[in-house]
Amino acid sequence: MKINKVNITPVNPYRTNQMKVEKAKENLQIKTDKIEISAEAKQLSETSPVTIERNERVQSLKAQIESGNYKVDPEKLAKNLLNYYQK
Repeated sequence: MKINKVNITPVNPYRTNQMKVEKAKENLQIKTDKIEISAEAKQLSETSPVTIERNERVQSLKAQIESGNYKVDPEKLAKNLLNYYQK
């Protein structure tokens, strides 16, 4: 009995494995993410003078409260509450 090679392609497992590794490397290089930040976004991320002043005011109030020097004006507080709820 004679067996003929019919439509059999030569198989080289080492070359096949090497091809898979090369394709994986190419896919990794292709799928890199990039980000671009616009000038407007950069400007918005910077701290504004208002934010700096607000942080200084908050720190000042915290220090006054912790030291016990902060006093609340009850009349001013009541007026502000009435104005807020009457709107």
